[in-house]
Amino acid sequence: MSAWGVGPFQNEAAAEYAAEIVQDGAYALAEAFDVALDPDNDYLEAEEGHRAVAAAETLAAVLTGDTSALTDAALRAWVQDADPAELTHLRLHAMEALERVLGPGSELPDLWEDSEDADAWREDIQRLRAALS
Repeated sequence: MSAWGVGPFQNEAAAEYAAEIVQDGAYALAEAFDVALDPDNDYLEAEEGHRAVAAAETLAAVLTGDTSALTDAALRAWVQDADPAELTHLRLHAMEALERVLGPGSELPDLWEDSEDADAWREDIQRLRAALS
């Protein structure tokens, strides 16, 4: 796992995904949630899990105005220009995607399990869930 922190954008996959969000906007968010929630996918790979968490963090930033977890300046600018009313419909998908990321059949919990930062990672996901609820 190429992670350097527990935050949603503190891993290689999510850092690269930030550029996709800036380019494709709401479509990139919806796609990340759809991939995580695909009923034909029995196992959620780490990269897709990272992208779902990053998408959920981005959505939460749009809805709450809190951009403190966003590490990319272009993404922060995109969030500040985004219309929350146009993205509110994604909230339920984000919550469901986070449940999938934390649940069985997801690689991320397994990767974090043996890390000394496992509790911090789970707490950050819980913080994100609270921000979206």
